[in-house]
Amino acid sequence: MDRKEFLSLLGMGAGAITIGACLNACSKTPVVAAPPTVNFNLDLTQPANSALTTLGGYMYANGVIIAKTNQGAYIAVAEICTHQGSTIIYQSSIDDFFCPSHGSTYAPNGKVVQGPSVTNLKQYTTQLNGNLLHIWG
Repeated sequence: MDRKEFLSLLGMGAGAITIGACLNACSKTPVVAAPPTVNFNLDLTQPANSALTTLGGYMYANGVIIAKTNQGAYIAVAEICTHQGSTIIYQSSIDDFFCPSHGSTYAPNGKVVQGPSVTNLKQYTTQLNGNLLHIWG
């Protein structure tokens, strides 16, 4: 086998791997990665939780994304997009959750607003008691 033939075969092999990875990554099979149940508290006086003291702030804990809306309410949903398993973000300017990988958008209660995702995010209950934010569900 000469160098040209070797490089040609190497290129075809790499191409096959790339196409296979893309087909796998871009399939529409829903990913279900939400923690089945959670039950934890966040002390809002702790620096690690300071994002939740600001309107529009958000953070991740125990597989959950927790946000403080511009109206001051606390909301929590599973942090993993149900389309392909990417980490979602909270967009305070429009009060929704967004997956930057493929563009899925979710309402504050986790319901799909725009796909490609077709499966809602798991929603968790929040309750503020003094400086402790309890998240469960």
